[in-house]
Amino acid sequence: MARRSDMPTDTRSANGGLVFAETTDGLVLPVIDVTHPDFAVPDDPASLAAQRDAFIEWDRRNRRIPQFITLLLMQMAATRSRLLRAVVQSDASYLDSISTYVMKLGDKHLPPGFDGPMDRRIASAPHVPLLRLRMQQIAKLLAQALIEPLKRTSNVPLHFINIGGGPALDSINAVILLNRSHADLLKRPIVIHVLDSQPDGPAFGARALAALAATGGPLHGLDTKFQHRTYDWNDTAILKSFLAEDVPRDAVTAVSSEGGLFEYGGDNAVVSNLAVLRHASVAIVAGSVTSSSALRKRMIAQTRFRLYPRGLEGFAPLAEQAGYDVAKAWPAVFSDQVLLRPAA
Repeated sequence: MARRSDMPTDTRSANGGLVFAETTDGLVLPVIDVTHPDFAVPDDPASLAAQRDAFIEWDRRNRRIPQFITLLLMQMAATRSRLLRAVVQSDASYLDSISTYVMKLGDKHLPPGFDGPMDRRIASAPHVPLLRLRMQQIAKLLAQALIEPLKRTSNVPLHFINIGGGPALDSINAVILLNRSHADLLKRPIVIHVLDSQPDGPAFGARALAALAATGGPLHGLDTKFQHRTYDWNDTAILKSFLAEDVPRDAVTAVSSEGGLFEYGGDNAVVSNLAVLRHASVAIVAGSVTSSSALRKRMIAQTRFRLYPRGLEGFAPLAEQAGYDVAKAWPAVFSDQVLLRPAA
């Protein structure tokens, strides 16, 4: 396993132009760039339909085996797979951010220690590209929503706020997308704030952003910063003070939560966080909402994770309570990615 002392000073790969960063545990991982061919997921209607069909067929095959046998086999297989161990043996109610990130890499880019035959089998499952698609869609929603406010304000800073976002690769990829299509709009200070209860994901995100901004990286030359603040979304007092003290009133601000607040947060947490953002006049909020389909509920039942499969029909009323409308929703089979706008 590579450690920091083993890492080259140039974080770019000699093959394929990938950028690498290190976790606090010493894993050297490629930084997911949704514009790179290795990580981009086709999201046209035909491709989405094919992904859905592949996922449904995968689920149909698995359902032929009785559930108690499936759970037993998963427990046995977990002894040979760090990825599966994180899913089935975790005492937490959520999958930790680094394991989630490694799974998003797919079987081609698994690091040492996560690259056994069983790990590769898991990382090649049809739901893995859907995790990247979830991140890609939120990054696109953010980038598209930011173009007009950035055009109107040439000198003010751009602040991303990522709630429960771990390494915040959705925010980082929004910057990558904007830099490719509207680089002139990013000639300003850019700050990515991560509000997360755990430090490991944000620590990797900070190193990933630094690697992307290094010489030769896709964000080289931009004025970027990455900041982490410990946050429990069940106590919004910190969010209120953070918005008042750390985000300039004239800043262009975009909030996101990929695989976070809208999926793992209870109803009260979702409404109270959105209400604080609405009171602060935040006009761009994006996040992922767990599907309410029977298929998705079966997947959740096989883990200890406390996901809320609300679907759009259960989420939209919560957003409305806080003063937001669902302005746009993009599907990714087991989640929908939403863009919220202040209600009229």
